[in-house]
Parts: sequence; structure tokens; C-alpha cells
Amino acid sequence: MTAGVRLIVDVANVMGSKPDGWWRDRAGAATRLLGELPQLLGRTVELPHGEAADEPVRVDAVVAVIEGAARSAEAPAGIELVRATADGDAAIVEIANVAVGGASGSTLVVTADRGLRARLDPGVRVAGPGWLNALIGR
Repeated sequence: MTAGVRLIVDVANVMGSKPDGWWRDRAGAATRLLGELPQLLGRTVELPHGEAADEPVRVDAVVAVIEGAARSAEAPAGIELVRATADGDAAIVEIANVAVGGASGSTLVVTADRGLRARLDPGVRVAGPGWLNALIGR
């Protein structure tokens, strides 16, 4: 049986990983990225290098956190969109740490932000934007 995972995406961090002009229209760039995420729902994927697991995991849910100028972005059906009222990192930490405390499956945060990673509960798995970009063909 394949274990399920809840993917929490630091949208600003993933957008910033590709110099494709996202800074000219943050909401538009976020909407485009969000539009790629539904293809992950229900998909079985290999965990990022360095994560301890013998088997791949199934993506059961995708939570995308947006902030600042990207807060007006729209997400497609199936993607849980969190519009951070302050900084996105605080929202991600809260969502991820509550999920781990609730023990409702595994949690995987996608970010390259070392400061954010340091604030996560040790039970939260992490992956960089490159891992996600490869999965969605970005």
C-alpha cells in the first residue's frame, strides 16, 4: 500500500526558482504555477533525494501558500489555496506543524528557504523547488 502525503507549496519560492519574468506579474505567474499543480493529485511520486523512504508516496492533497502581490492569484479546483495575510513562511509553518501534530498522513513542504525549513517540526519532510519543477515539467 502506498502512503499518502500532503504537499504544501511555498509558491513564491517555487516561482522564484525559474527566472521566467515572474516579477513582472506575480499574480499571473502564481496562477500559472497553480494551474500545473492538479496533475499531482492522486499521483504516486518518488520522494526527494535524502528523504528516508523505501517506497514512493501518493499525493493526496496540495496546499499552495501565496503572499504579497500574488495573493490575487486563482487556483484550480482541487488545490487548497491559502492567502497569507502577513508572510507566507509563518502560514506554511503553522499549516505544516499542525498537520504533523494531527498525524493525518505525511507532510511534505516544498521550499528552498533554509530559515523556513529550520522552523518546521522535525516530522515534516522537505523538498526543493527543483523536485517539484521536475514533477510538473516546469
